[in-house]
Amino acid sequence: MLISHQARVAAAVGEPAAVVTRTCGGAGVVDGSGFPKDGPESVGVAPQYCGHLGKVANSQEGVLAAYVSPRGYTFVDARLYLPEVWFGDDYHERWQRCGIPAATQSQTEPALALAMVTELAQRGRLPFQWVAADEQFGGNPAFLDGIAALGKWYLAAVPADTRVWLRSPAVQAPGRGPLGRPRLKPRLAPNAPAAQDVRAVAQSLARARWHTWTLKEGSKGPLIAHFAFVNVIDSRAGLPGTRQWLSLRRGLAAGAQTKYYLSNAPVTCAASDLVRLSGMRWPTLAPLARRVRVETAFEAGKGEVGLDHYETRTWRGWHQHMAQTFLAHFFLVQLRLSHKKSAGLNHSPSPATGGPRHRTGPGRLSRSHGRLGLSSTPQSCRLSLASQAHA
Repeated sequence: MLISHQARVAAAVGEPAAVVTRTCGGAGVVDGSGFPKDGPESVGVAPQYCGHLGKVANSQEGVLAAYVSPRGYTFVDARLYLPEVWFGDDYHERWQRCGIPAATQSQTEPALALAMVTELAQRGRLPFQWVAADEQFGGNPAFLDGIAALGKWYLAAVPADTRVWLRSPAVQAPGRGPLGRPRLKPRLAPNAPAAQDVRAVAQSLARARWHTWTLKEGSKGPLIAHFAFVNVIDSRAGLPGTRQWLSLRRGLAAGAQTKYYLSNAPVTCAASDLVRLSGMRWPTLAPLARRVRVETAFEAGKGEVGLDHYETRTWRGWHQHMAQTFLAHFFLVQLRLSHKKSAGLNHSPSPATGGPRHRTGPGRLSRSHGRLGLSSTPQSCRLSLASQAHA
């Protein structure tokens, strides 16, 4: 059912050269959603953080995938997260009652999300290039590496203590040292600088590195934020990993919170794409914008088609209910399209202002050290990942 549904979604709202996330073009979006439940019998239920309630509660946690393009957005796949406690011996009878397949293995939410993105990419029915994710996924190196291995680009929110280097540090290869036993693994050279967290990078930037972007002209005024882009090398187990773009975003008010994103986007990626991608999860902008966000899809799913209105307790029943509500939501999307009501986002934020790079050309980024820069990529579609369970 879902495979044929994905083909219909691609035909209705798909865009070539898509981005898996939530910005220009078509995209896949993976997000977490909590479903509060009474009692211990529903499949996957356990005391865990429930984003719907904003606290730890008896609930189920689902990881859902949605596809987003300028033409619309709708759900395309779902996985039910099974907490670790469900794999204990005392849950064997409950597995039988809930009809959980015997081959089901314990997987984290990032692993479930990566499995969905992998299947979407391998099927080739939904065109996308980007994957956007929140900190629950961005803080998981295995997830980011898996997205990159698919040939996709990600823009993933990361915690403020994520460590990076501004320049590649020297590394000593395995081999015989001057004293003692030979080194079996590479290590940082003694004189190599230590990695610093992205919070420190943001605080050390000069004011000229920050530029003002107008994300959208909303009904209550323009949606504006400061952005900065820095080329970095991420830290993996204390050693330099891959070269990334660190995207920084903060509000205009004094003391506004800074958000941090890492992206493996190539040098040809437009700065405006990174701006749009990061803005799709900005709650403070939500009331002012006609937004295409996975949160918006959840609002419509739960408020209009009963995404969280079910009493089924079984594995099969949960997945069937998800599929049926996906079809109902897609029906509403098709109605909007047929009546020519815009279901998309204004994908043309204004160029950056307030700095010297604004005069070098619209939508381009330059490296503070080196030749790497970002230029425009038309009609990108995307997949976005986030988890309300670990917000």
